[in-house]
Amino acid sequence: MSTNWTSYFREQLPDMVEELRTYVEMETPTHNKEAVDRLGLYIAERFRELGCRVERLPQQTYGDQLRIEYGEGEEQVLILGHFDTVKEIGTLQKEPLREENGRLYGPGTYDMKSGIVFAYFALRAIISHGLPLSKKLVFFWNTDEEIGSVSSEQLIRAEAKRSKYTLVLEPAAGDGSLKTSRKGGGEFFLTATGRAAHAGNDHAIGVNAIEELAHHVLAIQSFTDYAAGTTLSVGTIKGGSVSNVVPDWATAEIDVRIESRAEAERITRLMNQLAPVLPGAELKLEGGIAKPPMERSAGTEKLFLLAQEQARLEGFELTEQGVGGTSDGNFAADAGCPTLDGLGPAGDGAHASHEHIVLDAIPGRVAVLLRLLTAL
Repeated sequence: MSTNWTSYFREQLPDMVEELRTYVEMETPTHNKEAVDRLGLYIAERFRELGCRVERLPQQTYGDQLRIEYGEGEEQVLILGHFDTVKEIGTLQKEPLREENGRLYGPGTYDMKSGIVFAYFALRAIISHGLPLSKKLVFFWNTDEEIGSVSSEQLIRAEAKRSKYTLVLEPAAGDGSLKTSRKGGGEFFLTATGRAAHAGNDHAIGVNAIEELAHHVLAIQSFTDYAAGTTLSVGTIKGGSVSNVVPDWATAEIDVRIESRAEAERITRLMNQLAPVLPGAELKLEGGIAKPPMERSAGTEKLFLLAQEQARLEGFELTEQGVGGTSDGNFAADAGCPTLDGLGPAGDGAHASHEHIVLDAIPGRVAVLLRLLTAL
């Protein structure tokens, strides 16, 4: 493939920015089904115009998921992304879509509406230039990734099990690196129950739930193992009512991040082994590790080296990085499908007011995506 696709997509850049403008100006907070579905209908129609087979998967609470097929064959490549955001409707008034110093700012530009735009323009170029595909392409655009993909996890897992490879169009790491591993994680909630008593008159018969919880806070923090990439952070504590009553309840919220299945199993086992320290106290553990880690497998390495090779053909270098945040790539990898993440835009500010993408980097990244889709 001798074409310099970076140059081609540089000419397409104004059209890509205009397409992204349409996406961003349709604000899509996860919990607003009507708003999310409005953009979903637009995306579905855009891919349908390319000749894709488009299936809307109805959801009662969240936006309808989109499964889009192009091409034929028994084998398929899965391309993952989401079009819900953490930003509420009205954010555009405070954080308007704007171009400054080679960057395009606005809610959802980086995380991750531009990734879907990349896929659309890469596929459009494949079709218009008659480029052959050896595998069917399946684009799965989901609507609840920002809250853990509660209605789409099983759909993503099932699709990944049918796929030879998964490409995730989440944004690149801060330096533009692709993501070859991601930590898994979740939240535990530990509640201690004691016995209320007057702090002055009946202190001895009370069972202080906050004291009980304090023992476990220290134990939980000690489960952290930096060498293994495991961190636990007791992030919030609530308990008691007033200072002159021995508190009969206290609860803690614990963030957990892990890099391997073995560590997920270790932490889950240790958390479940927590037992009351004070006589008369009780403990209740809820939650858990909801997202498994995306481990750097041999299949992921193969995908990265292929992407790196395609970037060199376009005249630039790609690097790789492991990151702490999660994505739907975690589910695809856990389902046993080689997964490469971070193929979306370069930029910064996910979930923040300075969210933006680097415009000059877009043509090269779409070029690599096109080359991957035709090389796999």
